[in-house]
Amino acid sequence: MLPLFALLGAVPAVVAMGWVDRADAKRPEPRSTLRRMAFAGAMCTIPGAGIELFLLRFAPTQSGGLSALYIAFVVAGVVEESLKAFCVRKLVWNLPEFNERTDGIVYGTRVGLGFALLENIGYMLRAQSLGGLIGIFVARSLLTVPMHALTGGLMGHYGAWKRFEGRGPGMVGGLLLAIFLHGTFDAGLMLASVFAKEKSYGPAVVALLVSVAVVVFGMRKLRHAWREALAADDAASLRRPQFG
Repeated sequence: MLPLFALLGAVPAVVAMGWVDRADAKRPEPRSTLRRMAFAGAMCTIPGAGIELFLLRFAPTQSGGLSALYIAFVVAGVVEESLKAFCVRKLVWNLPEFNERTDGIVYGTRVGLGFALLENIGYMLRAQSLGGLIGIFVARSLLTVPMHALTGGLMGHYGAWKRFEGRGPGMVGGLLLAIFLHGTFDAGLMLASVFAKEKSYGPAVVALLVSVAVVVFGMRKLRHAWREALAADDAASLRRPQFG
């Protein structure tokens, strides 16, 4: 029965997609494009896993802390966020429906949540017991799924802001921020595990709180970005000539 329960790993990402869709209800994106972006994000987990396995060969073995930082920032952060950026740039950037500032957030979060959806199922399939499966589900629902959404959303936001407003760090800057946030998030979790194994529980708690802080900060940043983009889209809509 555990493999069947593992399919519930898709639920948090699907719920989050619905939340973003409701926020974008004023000028919604085509459903077919949203589905394509979610599917692309999910499929990115496959080449991403292969690239990460290759990069793991070069992970430092002398220090658990140094190895955790390498895996967090290089193996996970660079690979996964670069794949999300690739999806946005190649699959939707030049489409006519990418015509508003909020679209960068909508499509960026959709790719990130697609990635989180399949990754969640993969992690839950590894669970050896029902208790372990529940623990993975809760932890990833509260932390990892929002992390993937916010990094993709912020990356898309800065890309769209540069495109429509001509200012800001652009897609490259958004990608660098996404890598930093993703790497810091993963590093916190990995270092917490390293410290816990060494029975250094104080540093373990601090490291875990770093990961939580990344999610809280990132979601606040994404919410501010959404309001900023929505206000700019509304203003641009009022400036367009009305016919008929």
